[in-house]
Amino acid sequence: MSSYQDVIIAGFGGQGVMLIGNLLAQAGMEHGLEVSFIPVYGAEMRGGTANCTVVMDEHAIGSPLVREPLSTIILNEPSLTKFQPRLHKDGVQVVNASLVGKELLDASLRTVYVPVNDMAHELGNVKMANMVALGAWLKATGALPLVEVQETIKRVTSAHYAKLIPANMKALEAGYAFA
Repeated sequence: MSSYQDVIIAGFGGQGVMLIGNLLAQAGMEHGLEVSFIPVYGAEMRGGTANCTVVMDEHAIGSPLVREPLSTIILNEPSLTKFQPRLHKDGVQVVNASLVGKELLDASLRTVYVPVNDMAHELGNVKMANMVALGAWLKATGALPLVEVQETIKRVTSAHYAKLIPANMKALEAGYAFA
């Protein structure tokens, strides 16, 4: 069995798309996998669309480009419109139920529909919606152990943001438990 996994993470600029992409790539490397990370920014940094692609495998990665992703993390409606048609037929999409209407989901695809904004708000900070989504993705794909990603957060978070580590851990766990 291969440990190959790829994901396109997409949302508005400012939703933490690149942050969780970077975190996932770092956790994959620390787990001993080969990793590629490609960020794509829209016209503006905040409010425009942003997406990134992370590929992880135990073998060398032939191409970091992904046409038909095995999984997606979709944080807003424009991203669903763009990436849902590209999802592999056997893939899984984690979709933000707080911002994307259920009627827009393709019923033929496996979807984990999580109210990430609402859950993050309940946890005390709506900016943690990205961590809730990442937790749900970890559970849905089994790509990496939750504890590995939590350990990576501790190592890569700058001292300036160290006080947010426990909250981010809770957000990851909440998304994981929900999925």
